[in-house]
Parts: sequence; C-alpha cells; structure tokens
Amino acid sequence: MYRVLWVDNQIAELTRVEVFLEELGEEWAFQMPLVLSLNLVLEEALTNIISYGYDDEGKHSIEIVFRKIGAELIISIIDDGHAYDPTSNAEPDITLSAEERPVGGLGIFLIKKVMNKVEYQRKENKNYLILTKNIG
Repeated sequence: MYRVLWVDNQIAELTRVEVFLEELGEEWAFQMPLVLSLNLVLEEALTNIISYGYDDEGKHSIEIVFRKIGAELIISIIDDGHAYDPTSNAEPDITLSAEERPVGGLGIFLIKKVMNKVEYQRKENKNYLILTKNIG
C-alpha cells in the first residue's frame, strides 16, 4: 500500500500534513501515538527543508511518499532544495545545558530516536530522506 502527498515549501502546509496523517492513520489502522510521533518527525524534517533548503522565494513542491510494506512504514521525503545530508551531522551532546548547547541538530536527533532507520540519498538534483518505522 502506498499514498503520496505533495506540499508546497510553506510552513502553513504543515497543517495539511497533520490532517493527511490523521486520515492515513485511520485508513491504515495506526494507533494515535504512532500518528502523533510521525507528525512530529515530518514537522521537523519539513520545517528544515522549507526554512533552509531554498535560496529563492519561489514555489517548490515537496513529495512525501508513504509505503506500508509488511510490518514497516517507509516515508520518503523528496525535495529539490540544496544538497544536504542530515544523517551526516554529529550527534548533539544532550548532556549540556540549553545555554551551553549549540543551536541546531536536535531535529534530526529526534527523528533518529523516533524512526528505526534514517537514510539520505541525492539523485537527479533531488534530496531523498527515507524514514523507516517498524509498525508490526
């Protein structure tokens, strides 16, 4: 099974993602805690793409593909922004206080904690962030 959602590079689109996830959760019989954690993950990933992925003010489309294969949910986020591999970042030192900790890096850390696998590929001038969650 698979579903696709296209969103524009606008923060306001995060509301559409939330509604889509709720509908998908009902359709695919996901428990609400899973839907909420997936929404958090997508909000983090999409906010970073929308905020930092583009130099221009033009409209860009971001494709989000949801595939349910057996006991796995695979979410692919595909954008035409700058090449950026968030999986290459060093893990943040969460033992530091908020004042001591450098800005950034917690979003991908959170994504890695929620998802079972996080991968990145760059193909045909597009970023592919592939997020896998065991749901079975």
